[in-house]
Amino acid sequence: MDQAGVVNSISDLLTPNRSHRVVTYSRAYTLVPTYECFNRCTYCNFRVDPGQSPWLSLEHVAQQLPILRSQGVCEVLVLSGEVAPHSPRRDGWFRHIYQICELALEAGLLPHTNAGPLSRDEMAQLRQVNVSMGLMVEQVTPKLLDTVHRHAPSKRPEVRLQQLTWAGELGVPFTTGLLLGLGESEADWVDSLRAIATIQTRHGHIQEVILQPHSPGQQQLQPGMALDEAALVRAVHLAREFLPPEVTIQIPPNLVSHKGLLDCLTAGARDLGGISPMDEVNPDYEHPTPESLEAAIAPSSWQLQPRLPIYPQYDTWLPDPLQSLVKAWRNSLNNL
Repeated sequence: MDQAGVVNSISDLLTPNRSHRVVTYSRAYTLVPTYECFNRCTYCNFRVDPGQSPWLSLEHVAQQLPILRSQGVCEVLVLSGEVAPHSPRRDGWFRHIYQICELALEAGLLPHTNAGPLSRDEMAQLRQVNVSMGLMVEQVTPKLLDTVHRHAPSKRPEVRLQQLTWAGELGVPFTTGLLLGLGESEADWVDSLRAIATIQTRHGHIQEVILQPHSPGQQQLQPGMALDEAALVRAVHLAREFLPPEVTIQIPPNLVSHKGLLDCLTAGARDLGGISPMDEVNPDYEHPTPESLEAAIAPSSWQLQPRLPIYPQYDTWLPDPLQSLVKAWRNSLNNL
């Protein structure tokens, strides 16, 4: 990336005179503690059956993290399949995730964990070793429990929304989002956006809302159609209408065409998420590089700028040791 094009301060991204042409992203790398998951969503291209996925070796993680740091990665996305809440293996699974986050911090990297719904106590513990966390709402309509989520206990809307509420109560900077094209209606999108907006108005902790179009993959249990890009653009318009203005709308750039991406930016999307070598959730769709994205959007007068996995207004929410690390990263970006 041309250093002259890098923003002088991450806080500049939020100023009114610049943010209308700025698109952000995070240099990220995804670590998967385990692919096993007790849910069986029909569209999933990530999960394997419980007991069929060896847990990621901590020794391997410790060896890998310094290399990532030297390559300019700032965010470690800890993305895990779910061990059932009452499984005798749950405690071990949770400790494993916690230890991976600790190793990331020791290597000077910034962890962001998305491991499905957690108990309030689990979330409180992970808050000590994460600069931000996330969980997709997907959709709040209960009708999906009769179709794509029939065998997915943790996809109950009340479980997902409770997670957002607990994150707000605990002061966890949070990312959530909608999965679009599961059989829901546009009215369902609005209901989901309104539910997120209500929680955000109460707690003010939601950094981003991802609008993720269903994109068929080779591993899903049942075939499905890709969401039409015009519908995605419509979803961006609705999100900008119903979400508070401080919440950033994120679009996965590997799941849209070049034209679709530009249309989404025009409609109000302003972030492209964590750009890593592989999209673990949608492995059939290769991530673009920051350089290729920059080249693609520059002719339309958009500027691609790096960000951290925590937005500046939340820095003081963090425990002191994490604040110090985030400050060092902000200084590093400022000096590019």
